[in-house]
Amino acid sequence: MSSNRPPPSHPDQLQYQQQPSELIQDDVDTIPGAILQRPTNNGPFVFTPQELMDLIDPKSPELLGLYEGIEGILAGLHADPVKGLSTAGNRPLETVMTDASEKHEQSQESTTTATIYVSGDTTAVSFAEREIYFGQNKLPQRKPNSIFKLMWIALHEKILIILLVAAIISIALGIYEDYGVVHEPTLKFNKDFTSYYATDAKISWVEGVAILVAVIIVILVGSVNDYQKEAQFRKLNAKKEDREVKVLRNGETVLLSVFDVLVGDLLYLEPGDVIAADGIYLGGHNLKCDESAMTGESDAVKKVTYEELRKLEEAAAAHSNSEGEIETNHEGIEVLAEPQHGIHGVDPFIISGSKVLEGVGIYVVTGVGENSFHGKTMMSLRTEPEDTPLQVKLNDLAERIAKLGSLAALLMLLILIIRYFVGFKTNGVPSGANIVQSLVNIVIAAITVVVVAVPEGLPLAVTLALAFATTKMLKDNNLVRVLAACETMGNATAICSDKTGTLTQNRMTIVAGTIGINTRFIADAGEGELNPRANLPINRHAVSMSQLVSNLPVAVTTMLHETIAINSSAFESEDDKGNLSFIGSKTEVALLDFSKKIGGADYRLLRTASPIVHLFPFSSERKSMATIVQMGPSHYRLHAKGASEIIMKRCDKVLQISANPDQGEPLSEKDRVAKVTDLELTGELQTQVHKTIISYATQSLRTIGIAYRDFESWPPAGIELNEDGEVPFAAVAESNLTLIGIVGIEDPLREGVPEAVLACQRAGVFVRMVTGDNILTAKSIATQCGIYTQGGMIMEGPKFRALSSEEMDNVIPRLQVLARSSPEDKKILVGRLKAMGEIVAVTGDGTNDGPALKMSDVGFSMGIAGTEVAKEASSIILMDDNFSSIVKAILWGRSVNDAVKKFLQFQLTVNITAVILTLVTAVISSSQKPVMSAVQLLWINLIMDTLAALALATDPPTPDLLDRQPESRTSPLITFTMWKMILGQAILQLVITFVLEYAGMDILNYDEIPDYLQPKVAENPLRQELDTMVFNTFVFMQIFNEVNCRRLDNHLNIFAGILKNTYFMVIFAIMVIFQIIIVEFGGAAFSTEKLDGIQWLICVFLGLLSIPVGVIIRLIPEEIFGPLKNWVNHPSPPTGGIPNFENYPVMAGDIGRVNSTTGSMSSNRQGSIVGTGSVSGSPTNRDSLVWNSAITRVRSDLQVFKAIRGGRLSASRSSDARHALYAGAMLPSLVATSVGVGWMPKAPGSGAGLGDNGPPSRSY
Repeated sequence: MSSNRPPPSHPDQLQYQQQPSELIQDDVDTIPGAILQRPTNNGPFVFTPQELMDLIDPKSPELLGLYEGIEGILAGLHADPVKGLSTAGNRPLETVMTDASEKHEQSQESTTTATIYVSGDTTAVSFAEREIYFGQNKLPQRKPNSIFKLMWIALHEKILIILLVAAIISIALGIYEDYGVVHEPTLKFNKDFTSYYATDAKISWVEGVAILVAVIIVILVGSVNDYQKEAQFRKLNAKKEDREVKVLRNGETVLLSVFDVLVGDLLYLEPGDVIAADGIYLGGHNLKCDESAMTGESDAVKKVTYEELRKLEEAAAAHSNSEGEIETNHEGIEVLAEPQHGIHGVDPFIISGSKVLEGVGIYVVTGVGENSFHGKTMMSLRTEPEDTPLQVKLNDLAERIAKLGSLAALLMLLILIIRYFVGFKTNGVPSGANIVQSLVNIVIAAITVVVVAVPEGLPLAVTLALAFATTKMLKDNNLVRVLAACETMGNATAICSDKTGTLTQNRMTIVAGTIGINTRFIADAGEGELNPRANLPINRHAVSMSQLVSNLPVAVTTMLHETIAINSSAFESEDDKGNLSFIGSKTEVALLDFSKKIGGADYRLLRTASPIVHLFPFSSERKSMATIVQMGPSHYRLHAKGASEIIMKRCDKVLQISANPDQGEPLSEKDRVAKVTDLELTGELQTQVHKTIISYATQSLRTIGIAYRDFESWPPAGIELNEDGEVPFAAVAESNLTLIGIVGIEDPLREGVPEAVLACQRAGVFVRMVTGDNILTAKSIATQCGIYTQGGMIMEGPKFRALSSEEMDNVIPRLQVLARSSPEDKKILVGRLKAMGEIVAVTGDGTNDGPALKMSDVGFSMGIAGTEVAKEASSIILMDDNFSSIVKAILWGRSVNDAVKKFLQFQLTVNITAVILTLVTAVISSSQKPVMSAVQLLWINLIMDTLAALALATDPPTPDLLDRQPESRTSPLITFTMWKMILGQAILQLVITFVLEYAGMDILNYDEIPDYLQPKVAENPLRQELDTMVFNTFVFMQIFNEVNCRRLDNHLNIFAGILKNTYFMVIFAIMVIFQIIIVEFGGAAFSTEKLDGIQWLICVFLGLLSIPVGVIIRLIPEEIFGPLKNWVNHPSPPTGGIPNFENYPVMAGDIGRVNSTTGSMSSNRQGSIVGTGSVSGSPTNRDSLVWNSAITRVRSDLQVFKAIRGGRLSASRSSDARHALYAGAMLPSLVATSVGVGWMPKAPGSGAGLGDNGPPSRSY
């Protein structure tokens, strides 16, 4: 049903549709006392949050009626439908009603009785009270786990529990041994073999305490890391959920944080918005919402005011006679028909979390935060964050390694226990306490092997790397919403990018235009400068923008200002710096700026001068919008704007600016004061307008058509209304328009975009531009960016959509630009790319981009220009809307993957070495003791699990990460190069440790005991020092191997960028300092002895061998391992990057295309047509490599020639001779074909040898 009320077209005209004065005069007397004096415990408000929630869940028009409709809601919430809430010092709000307080003087017998506030009431309703009684528009923060709770959770680890039990038993036995048994003095020897008698030190309990402390440190470090990680992600989530919404306050439209929205606020709704809070619809036009995510209803729900709903229900009731009748239900049984309540698909309730599909509107907020529909849903769905794919992979790997370690520990436990009891036969049976102590020591040694073998640091490394990367990415304008996207982006092979705002600045400016047929203008040039467009033939008689008004009739100028101001939803507001600027659609902002520059009246005055009767909001399907206003009695005007080609097709007339068709002549005074006249848009004039559009498009300008149409009545006579009771768009706006003019809008490239595109291509990421612009504009911008290259293909969306799947697969590898595309085309392209095995990133800013963003592997939405739907569907938000930020996302994604692999390479080396060392030495030892004590192994475990994870996870990304190709989905976590380093370093560490352990006494001459003392010395006093040296050397091998693991490839410079990583340097220093403290002062707790300078030098030198040995390992050629390398890496066919255009079939009619790519795009991929030479961004080098399509054709011809005349040509034994024969035989064809397709030899110092017009190309 079409309403006679003027629907608003922009925020300033979106107001409550019934004026306050009308409300007071007509309705105050009818409000029952039950509403005026409702018992409430909600302070100054009539309604409680639950009562307001009952309106929404479930939707209840009947309850809204009991609350006296929207008037009762506004009054009960002290909301002003004209000015909104007051922000000036929180003064009392001007209330809904006026001059009615004397009519309703109520006795206030109880403080729990609320009354309707009227004008003149001085009771203050502050924002604080609204927050107290209705809450804030944010969900209560999930109570974070305290550090103690995290420690308690960490303590539930089974291995740690076993270690704690073993430590407690060890402490108890140690105390018993030290203080429960009498110790006789025994003969002991110093290092110089002087003897003395002394009792054993009472330190048997120390090892148990040391294990206890070590376990506590492990728990504490892990808990602190988890606590910090949670804190970081809470901050990120808070920023992720914040956004700005349009709110009416103090009678002005302002942008407000969604967190600051209060009950009683008036919020504007526009297409693409995700509704921020529950509420009741006040007015607007053709507002439809998608509530499927909230209610499960797939159909769009149209919003009407409560009064309109009542009228619709009354009309429906008048036509319904079903009550009391018999009807057949879905099971075929006749039943009594139930009366219908409400009208399906129409209601006045605005549900938070739903999405605005089309139309505009304004509503009053009734529920925020956890008291809203969306809030309650979100509170019930709160779950713990899921692991990322990389975390899942590593958890699986860690579990496998732990099983192998546990198996080794079990084997060691069985062997040691058997050996211990077998030893009773020769050594006799010791005391019970000794047996228990020995068994506990064996169990502790076995458990320690498990602790060392379990790589619990792997998930921690991913967590740290992701936490570090996402925090740093935010500084690089990448807000990560989905953690998995961070690591996935590192291996992206294709990017489908929007043009506007991503590749360009999204700062639209009108720089040229044509009013009527030939009154052209161009932007003013700077002082002393010449506008380059002035030299174009089309602008031969163009005037500067500042002189445009003097060259137009006054009536045309007025109409131009009116159509720009009225047919727009943009508005003026202050930015963060206090400067006035227009806010809204970039195209509308550009038009309003243009109107302001040429002296147009205030847009607000123009909008209020002509009441709006109908609005057709912009739709991507019709690529236009229209607004109908009443100009006077029996005079209605439709203002339309949209894509220039579409608007032109709908016009049958064009404005006549002057009686003289030659623009070179100045406008006469008669023409200046003439009324608006028009001309029939004949075929010749249509051609002229079409040439104007093409000329602007070739200048990379977006062209917008502006038109109008007059009517005598509204709805127009003879127009049939649609099912919604409204005038169809096609009936009034798709024909019989009068063209006012065409304007060209420029959106310049963002700074650094060509370099960013080149960086992506160098990294093996194929960049495609998907835009709604026409093919000429798209080609121009794509060429400037470096996206469209020689040999690439441009295609229009409708033609791409019409291809079969097989044809798409043939086209896509060469498709670089998709012009005139719809969001559905983008979705189809993404789907086909994924089906081809690509890892696809997509940028999008519109509501309709949601499906493509969701379908992609990584969706980038625009933080500035993006709609809430796009942001909700995306994985990463580009805070600056800049394509260059995507390159940073690739860098950080690769950095995260590399950080995890670096740590994996480091930890597996320690795992292998420590487990083998402990197992072998414990089995060989006569006392069943491993080479390193449990406490020492726990310290090593702490180094490799936590400190190394933090150090290696914080390496910042370097530009050389872009010099390699992306990894496939199936590529292994551990590459052959990594295995080579892991096994090489493990062998080095095992050899050094075994030699030092079993031959160290001889090598260092520590076994020279005087002959006369040999019968008395049970154990060489220098043995303890050697054991300390073994422990110290092993630790330093890990510390230096950590430096070695900073590189995953075979490059030798492992110190590149090390000084830039403060974390690494600090952690490296901490590990060295603590190792010195442990060795020099650890004593009995760590089973260490102080070492002298020579011994320290030996330990550090042996540890330092990890670095030169790493160099040797890197120099070992991997080719000698042949099939083994391929089996480990199991490579998949390369995808993405720079396409090898030779490998793709030539499409029908593709003759003449130059199959080439720019020489500056280096690629390491096998089969690429681009060499691996130096990368240069210079213009000369960009065209240095040109592959002529004629060569491909001649090569195919040669194959045919060979097959036909194979007997003669194949007789030659020399392959080189055969090649020479082929070339000689076909040389005339080669030359002729080359010239035929436009190829010319490249002169020294010239460009690409393609002539001045660039490469020949064809667009589909």
